[in-house]
Amino acid sequence: MEDVYKRLVELLTSTFGLDAGSIEPTSTLSGLELDSLALVELSVAAQEEFDVPIDDSELGPDSTVGQAAEIISGKLATV
Repeated sequence: MEDVYKRLVELLTSTFGLDAGSIEPTSTLSGLELDSLALVELSVAAQEEFDVPIDDSELGPDSTVGQAAEIISGKLATV
């Protein structure tokens, strides 16, 4: 999962201009100031990056970056 987490942080920094130093596994997506539109964009970007389906309902404003990485890792394990 560590690799998925690192790639997710890179995705957040490149797509949304976030500072990698401000992103922690416990950071919530709303705490990173991602609004509902940004969450949809993140879902689409993560689907393209990891080549797994991610439903918009799986990533909410209260989801943490660590939880998002776990969701993606779980999907990668079943592929």
